Amino acid sequence: MSDALLTGETKSASSTTQALSAGARRGILSGRQGRRVREALLAYLFLTPAFLVIGVFGLFPLVFAAFMSTHRGINRIPGTFDGLGNYITAIGDFTYLLGFWSILALIFLAVRALWRGAQEARAHNDAFWGWAAPGVAFGVMVSAALGWMIRLLPMLLDIPNQLRGARNTPENFQRLLGEALTAPQVMQMMGLMLGGLILGALTAWRMTRIRRRRYGNYTGSFTLATILLSLAGAIGWLTWAELERRIENSLSAGGGLDLASQMILISAGFLLLWLSWKLWRSAGHRESMASVIFRLMGSAALILGAWVLIAEAPRVIAQGDRVWWNALLATFYYSLGTIPPQLIVALILAVLLFQEIRGRSFFRVIYFLPYIAPFVGTAAVFKIIFSNRPTAPINSVLNFFGLPALGWINEPNGIFNLLTPGMSLPAWAGGPSLALVVIMIYGVWTFFGFNTVIFLAGLGNIPKETYEAAAIDGAGRWAQFRHITLPLLSPTIYFLTLYSVIGTFKAFNHIYVLRTGAALGTTDTASVVIFQTFQRDTRYGYASALAVLLLVVIIILTIINNRVAERRVHYG
Repeated sequence: MSDALLTGETKSASSTTQALSAGARRGILSGRQGRRVREALLAYLFLTPAFLVIGVFGLFPLVFAAFMSTHRGINRIPGTFDGLGNYITAIGDFTYLLGFWSILALIFLAVRALWRGAQEARAHNDAFWGWAAPGVAFGVMVSAALGWMIRLLPMLLDIPNQLRGARNTPENFQRLLGEALTAPQVMQMMGLMLGGLILGALTAWRMTRIRRRRYGNYTGSFTLATILLSLAGAIGWLTWAELERRIENSLSAGGGLDLASQMILISAGFLLLWLSWKLWRSAGHRESMASVIFRLMGSAALILGAWVLIAEAPRVIAQGDRVWWNALLATFYYSLGTIPPQLIVALILAVLLFQEIRGRSFFRVIYFLPYIAPFVGTAAVFKIIFSNRPTAPINSVLNFFGLPALGWINEPNGIFNLLTPGMSLPAWAGGPSLALVVIMIYGVWTFFGFNTVIFLAGLGNIPKETYEAAAIDGAGRWAQFRHITLPLLSPTIYFLTLYSVIGTFKAFNHIYVLRTGAALGTTDTASVVIFQTFQRDTRYGYASALAVLLLVVIIILTIINNRVAERRVHYG
């Protein structure tokens, strides 16, 4: 074979390779942007199983509870659609206030998500609004998926009712399932969901091809904003529909509504509380004593004004379910009576057990035992110890010291009423019942061991050199604890506080075991009332509405806790 022929074949192969490389570079997933897209797709592929598990066992129950809360009926799933009727029954006209502020909060979060994304894009000198098309498309896809689920759920839940008796055959089940999946309103949501997915994918790919350099993907900001605005629209529609129905019923009865004045007054009261808190915080940064005094006096005046405006709240509360409001009050009492004592006791024990003392491992195990012991068993033992019998262990101790026996777990009167027998205190000033105090004691006894272990882990992360340097500078034990231990232990304190707040508002097992009928419901916390409504009364829609309200309360408390702790937590 001649050299010319070999040279020709080599050039031909080289040109073929170059052509293939150029074709690969022009491919959909080629180049630097293509590599980033491939990596993103691979990451989402690996995250899909976890997302499905979380969606089925975490997100779907929340969506289903929200769906059920808009239906009413006894022993019926889903029941008859009633809008916000269950919420009106639970908290009265506070429902409109909650809906109004929820809409404002969702709009604020949507605007903040866009603003933060724009700020980040500006800092990196990158395009931002070009990602609006894929972001909005994906947001519409997620919103349509929720709508598809809500449209499909009633039809699926109605299938068992249509399969009774001789109609319970596989053929009928398949026919009804097919009719549910192909219903016009369901197919409309399905088409919107698939359309959003396809449009979002195409526009996102187009943006990655346009950007020939390293780029930032801001699709998430627009997706989140679209979802939040969709939720705001749904809540606004439900609130407006309920408000229209309420106005129509009131006008037909020849009356009127003062909802606007109630909402304005109560909202203004909470706004003044927020302003007073901001003014109070700003007083600590003033150098002039006169400025500090002026700001503190202004804060006190705002608090007084807020109290006058929020005075409208008791009349609104009286319209709601008294059992639910009492349950929330008992839950707040339980939280206030358990979280501070168990954290303080746990911190003291952790500091003591962190010292070089004999048997500290044994004491750690002993203090941790109440947490790992079965709650039902230990609660039953507490029920015997704090029985109202004169021969009960705790009453025997009181008799030994010449004190009268108490009702303890069966006592519905507030502790302040018991401490001041000669005075007649109003119901709100009586404090938690003695029965609830017993449950608080059990809660502190159960969880302080767990908190002690967490505090010990936090103390172990503080460098010993810090204490040695402070001791060399002349700092005593108290100064070291105040200026070293507490600041460096603040992340642990923040975690335990947040964990305890959420845990106390969801506590159920030991409360349900320790509660008695003689306590007249003073020990029934929010979780117990929700369980009773679901299990005993079989009012599934109303129980779901109460569960959603409890979730809202927990979220609000979590946000407040984060805002209070964000400037007081030191991470080293």
